[in-house]
Amino acid sequence: MPRRPRVHFPGALYHVIARGNRGQRVFLDSQDYQRYIIFLKEYKEKYEFLLYAYALMPNHLHLLLEVNQVPLSQLMQNLQSRYTRNFNLKYKKWGHLFQGRYKAILCQKDSYFIELSAYIHLNPVRAGLVKRPIDYQWSSYRFYQKVWKDSPVDDDLLLAQFSNNKAAARKAYSLFVEERIAQGHRKDFYELKDQCFLGSEQFVEDIQRWVDNRPPTFYNIPLMEIVFQVSSVFNLPIELFYTPTRNRKGAWGRKVAAYLAKKLGNYQIKIVADHFRRDPVVISKGIKSLEETLRKDESTAEKIAVLEQILIRDRKESIVN
Repeated sequence: MPRRPRVHFPGALYHVIARGNRGQRVFLDSQDYQRYIIFLKEYKEKYEFLLYAYALMPNHLHLLLEVNQVPLSQLMQNLQSRYTRNFNLKYKKWGHLFQGRYKAILCQKDSYFIELSAYIHLNPVRAGLVKRPIDYQWSSYRFYQKVWKDSPVDDDLLLAQFSNNKAAARKAYSLFVEERIAQGHRKDFYELKDQCFLGSEQFVEDIQRWVDNRPPTFYNIPLMEIVFQVSSVFNLPIELFYTPTRNRKGAWGRKVAAYLAKKLGNYQIKIVADHFRRDPVVISKGIKSLEETLRKDESTAEKIAVLEQILIRDRKESIVN
């Protein structure tokens, strides 16, 4: 079954899990952990998301974060790609560091927020790396134990669930986490509804109703700008998009440009076909072919999701009823 597109709205809470490709380690020394945390802090400032908890493990990582205006796909693509480039350069490697598409679970905040934070902070204990969560350096747990000048974590909301007094709240949260050390793996945190939701039936229904009833939005994007961005992201010469001969790279570029023009700009197939001097039937088949590819190829889907964000950045929506 193909994955649904990820739901985005300001205030959405996600439990993100990213694993090393084929189980490989993604952090090999302390500098690797530190670098990832530095990147997290930089993108927090840039994209204005809230980071409630994290646990960086040798071969995978957990993040509990709340997005603002920028979709999760954009911030995660930039974060993971940047870290991967640095990792590969440092260790003279190439290719994918992380395993396909990261898992992003949209969570019901009022029901799972506190329990999920504790579960994430106890990940190193369950893995046998430490006996107590405070002993693990590469999780956010220590930032909940005392005041830190440069903490990457937004701790106000979580601590407020325990007490209005910060000192008392820290002690209460510490006890809350310690009491759950013996729990082990929580299957219920992975038993998802509709592939990507963690919450009550009502929560899932409310989210899906919002998605289903939301009117489509489009943007005024010139076709040539779409072509230029596709050319840049996929490293395709502009002339290949317009060559009269059959060329696989040119066909791929037109396919992507046509897909984005229809999805983001509400362009008619005939207008796109006229622009590329192609038969409308060929353009239509190309779009359908790409849609099928996106359902199967996670890497391409992530790359095009980032391309979409580049194209709509700072543009006003045009809602079509």
